[in-house]
Amino acid sequence: MGYEAGSNRRFLFLQGPHGPFFNRLGKMLRTAGAQVWRVGFNAGDRAFWFNSASYISFEDPQESWPNRFDAIVAEKSITDLVLYGDTRFIHAEAVKRAKAAGITVHVFEEGYLRPYWVTYERDGSNGHSRLMNMDVSSMRKTLANTELITPEAPSHWGDMRHHVFYGALYHWFVMFRNRAYRNFKAHRELGVVAEFKLYLRRLLMMPIHWASRVFSTIRIKRGGYPYHLALLQLEHDSSFQTHSPFTKMSDFIDTVIEGFAKGAPVHHHLVFKAHPLETGRAGLRKIVAKIAREYGVEKRVHYVRGGKLAQLLDHTRSAVTVNSTAAQQVLRRGIPLKVFGDAVFAKPEFVSTLPLPEFFHQPSRPDMLAYKEYRQYLLETSQIAGGFYSARGRDQLMRLVVDMVLAPQDPYEALQTGNAAPRQQFRVVQ
Repeated sequence: MGYEAGSNRRFLFLQGPHGPFFNRLGKMLRTAGAQVWRVGFNAGDRAFWFNSASYISFEDPQESWPNRFDAIVAEKSITDLVLYGDTRFIHAEAVKRAKAAGITVHVFEEGYLRPYWVTYERDGSNGHSRLMNMDVSSMRKTLANTELITPEAPSHWGDMRHHVFYGALYHWFVMFRNRAYRNFKAHRELGVVAEFKLYLRRLLMMPIHWASRVFSTIRIKRGGYPYHLALLQLEHDSSFQTHSPFTKMSDFIDTVIEGFAKGAPVHHHLVFKAHPLETGRAGLRKIVAKIAREYGVEKRVHYVRGGKLAQLLDHTRSAVTVNSTAAQQVLRRGIPLKVFGDAVFAKPEFVSTLPLPEFFHQPSRPDMLAYKEYRQYLLETSQIAGGFYSARGRDQLMRLVVDMVLAPQDPYEALQTGNAAPRQQFRVVQ
């Protein structure tokens, strides 16, 4: 009889990334000897959890969730909580109460080092991550005790089509099969019907958007002018809403264009790059054009739809963002970077502290040695090769993530004490 690594562990899953990843993780944990339950808050959650016996339906008003969570924890003797993101109300309340009860909190997020990694941490992610309180010198000391060489991944996010497909399918279930969950309240301001329509529209418009993006990128690359890049994010994203000084993307756009108009040399241009999953709900192209006219720089400001970032990064003079993880690609290339929000990569060694007009006038390059050490530290700890949405990405992810979830130490403690799980070589089929 084999060793059951999950013996005496009782996992409670809340909401996860769209698609079957959480179901597969729960199944593997059961195979490892653990008991697993999943709380579902809408029909989309239910559709992607295939084990009916372990499914717990929450159909009450959101205000009753904290007490219900306490009751489930007591009834099932929960030892571990698993969730995707930690800022939406149901997750934030659960994390707070789980910590008070001594329950281990496992948080998944999109990779800090995108494109082909996901993030796994304990207790919190993004602005709540343990990385926020770590400096590069402490990371350097930890790495000095290792002789590991971490393999790199292809320079693209390999499952965007799957991401959009699962998002549309999830919202279809919520829109048409949600009768039992009449009290469900989405964590985003946009209604479920509107969310579904935007996902479906994006899925159908992919060829047209691709053509528009290619044309805009070629025009900028052949423009022959120096330019700076502004990385836009999804306005409803938790990192933007919770860990930044802005509540609307238009405020960030206004700040950037004002700084550009005041400080950039008059022959320089500014390019706004939309998030790959931007659905058009905010009308960002029109907002950029309107604000650019107000500052008299409309002929020097451009907008590009989402897609691959590398082609624009290869020629940019600098980059500005709130706290987008795409900034890691900027730093990896040694490009000057200005950040406005809280971010795990906002370390003084490689993020500019200059006022924005001065930054645009003469940006300073990051300390590349320090950034390489920081990147290596992340690849040895919280960044796991694979993805949530494509079958190949999940296959790669599952080879390592279950052992990390079952490990007694979180990824950062494990590396510091010499107990980190070995990282595997991998290849993504294009």
